[in-house]
Amino acid sequence: MEKTARTVIWKADWIAREKAAGREPVACFRKSFRIAGPFAEARVAVTALGLYELWINGRRVGDAELTPGWTEYRKRVPYQVLDVSGYLLPGSNAIGIKLGNGWYCGRVFNHRRKFYGDFPELLFQLEILSRNGRAREILSDHTWRVSEGPIRESDLYDGEVYDARREMPGWTRSGFDDSGWEPVAARPHNPDVILDCSRNEPVRAIEKLTPVSLREAGPGRWIFDFGQNIVGRARIRVPGENGRRITLRFAEMLAPDGSLYTANYRTARSTDTYICQGNGGFEEWEPVFTFHGFRHLELGGLDPALRPDSDWATGVVLHNDMKSTGSFSCSHPLLNQLQSNIVWGQKGNFLDVPMDCPQRDERMGWTGDAQVFCPTASFNFHTLAFFRKWMKDVCDAQEPNGAIPHVAPSGSSNRDPESPAWGDAVAIVPWELHVRFGDRAILEDTFPAILRWIAYQETDSPGLIRADRGFGDWLQPYPGKGGGNRGDTARPLIGTAYFARSTDIAARIAHILGDEETATRLEALARSIRAAFTRAFLNREGRLSSDTQTAYLLALAFDLLPVAVRETAFAQLVRLIAEANGHLRTGFVGTPLLAPTLTRFGRLDLAYAILLKETYPGWLFSIRQGATTLWERWDCYSGETGFGDVELNSFNHYAYGAIGQWLYETVAGLAPDPDHPGYRHFHVQPRPGGGLTSASARLETAHGTAASSWHREASALVLEAIVPDGSSATVHFPTSTNASILRGGFRLDLEETDSRGDAILKIGPGRHSFTLLPGG
Repeated sequence: MEKTARTVIWKADWIAREKAAGREPVACFRKSFRIAGPFAEARVAVTALGLYELWINGRRVGDAELTPGWTEYRKRVPYQVLDVSGYLLPGSNAIGIKLGNGWYCGRVFNHRRKFYGDFPELLFQLEILSRNGRAREILSDHTWRVSEGPIRESDLYDGEVYDARREMPGWTRSGFDDSGWEPVAARPHNPDVILDCSRNEPVRAIEKLTPVSLREAGPGRWIFDFGQNIVGRARIRVPGENGRRITLRFAEMLAPDGSLYTANYRTARSTDTYICQGNGGFEEWEPVFTFHGFRHLELGGLDPALRPDSDWATGVVLHNDMKSTGSFSCSHPLLNQLQSNIVWGQKGNFLDVPMDCPQRDERMGWTGDAQVFCPTASFNFHTLAFFRKWMKDVCDAQEPNGAIPHVAPSGSSNRDPESPAWGDAVAIVPWELHVRFGDRAILEDTFPAILRWIAYQETDSPGLIRADRGFGDWLQPYPGKGGGNRGDTARPLIGTAYFARSTDIAARIAHILGDEETATRLEALARSIRAAFTRAFLNREGRLSSDTQTAYLLALAFDLLPVAVRETAFAQLVRLIAEANGHLRTGFVGTPLLAPTLTRFGRLDLAYAILLKETYPGWLFSIRQGATTLWERWDCYSGETGFGDVELNSFNHYAYGAIGQWLYETVAGLAPDPDHPGYRHFHVQPRPGGGLTSASARLETAHGTAASSWHREASALVLEAIVPDGSSATVHFPTSTNASILRGGFRLDLEETDSRGDAILKIGPGRHSFTLLPGG
């Protein structure tokens, strides 16, 4: 199979089995036809309002899962173009397509069913080119037939029910008798909805995990532990007995009594059911149109007299098939586990949209989580195509007044007001993609939406101060009085800070796109927002009106304060950290800024100290509790106090994984240069500390492998770098020019320094090694 991005001239009709979606069986669509003789080429264009699985002549076409994905269906529907030349034969042929509810009419947005439509629909177009260049088309239309199949129920939140006794052998092959099947309903395409060829990597079954242990949970019930919190499905292999009902239940954690902890799934049933056919021997099954977040699988309904083997269950990991591009490792085993947790969290949540909780009745593309995690995500994987698709969702979800909703896709015309730091994803994500991949097109595509977002904020911000709305510093630990989940940093302060941040980014984009008039206007607006921020939130003693870690981090990281008071403000931040016994007190907004800001203002030691704390709240606390992914809260679980708030207790939530950017860029020292995007030039800037003895990072860029690493040899520090062809780099040595820096045994005489006073050296393509001797 081959995917192509060519544009299709659509002639087909949408077809459906007009039954209200819900607990209705999954529909199976069928079309038989003949090909008169040899042909040169055959291509299919196919999509659905719902989810489809395509079969031709008894063979499944491709290996993409959950296609065509999730978009703002009322504005845009993606389609796939597939080369099916090898699937067709001269003579009789048959097409079979399963059509599930998916996001279109299954449950989405916490509880709602049939949000976009009452039943799923299918659009299909097959073009067969003869050797003389003539084309024949097979289109979805009123001539197709439809029937119920063995998938009796299917829902992304609730799971799938499959009755193997109702299988229809040969229904995707020619010669099958479909005379008893129903005719389909057909309708023309609505020209107001864009049909858009998919260009991002599809969701696929990427990995398969075997259980690390299994134990009996009761008569006929066994719990399989895969050792890793994953997102995907379970494939089972069980002894078949006619009518035996096998249930598959899932959990990320176990309760104290050893049973599945599922309270945090809220209303998501997250249960699959397989009803055995019973023709003898083992039967194998895996659901098609659902997925789950889990580490533990309970198989129920088994024969109580049998003890299962570990191969009765396999964990199938699903996520977008992004290329793995980056790696980080160091001498601290818990930081290596943190990196693993970050990567697994990304894999678990990058499933067509950047979700933030793939297990409960939510699984939405939260904008705030994505914008803070985008830099880290783009180290770990090549995310450009994934985010380009999702940014279309964001732009499609934009309100007529310019507001950006909390989640995309959204599809609602009656949303809550937007939230600062969440809506700002429309500017921040494209900018980060440009910096890391050198992609200008993403800036061109999103710039109009960015300008509308900034214009909305101008009209919605009296005196350029944002309104008191939004999520605040979401899930800040130990919030102040009345803070609740939103933290105790004033929301107007957060909103105004991000208003300035997005305006700064927009001005830079305008320069890149050659719109100097707009750039000048935006730069002036950004200056005015900073001045308004200072007037509204900074007192004469150099303190902010919100005396919180996050308030100072925003003010410092986004350069909102006059230069003369920045050191005073930074001292307040250090004071607040000391008052918290050296712990962070930051939520989704403040946490990504913490380590970079401490480093920038000269307290690398404090950044390491916070990172390496193993007590609550902090990154290593969850690892000490056995975490294999990032958590939604710092205290989702504790061996001493048990589980946290069941309403917000996701054990696979990637936002706090934003620390990965600092691991790559500062601990190992491999950082992009925004002035030369796409790693045409980058920085090698390791900052050893925290008692670590080594760290390394590698990244596959468009030019080749870039790398930065360091390790200690006795009292010396060895720093190594790889610069790919077509690139250059600047090495920032963690020492002054007076230190002894050796290259190939010869001392370097370096006079140039960076803003920190560290010696720097520009290097070209190749492998480079330097030794820093003590005493400098």
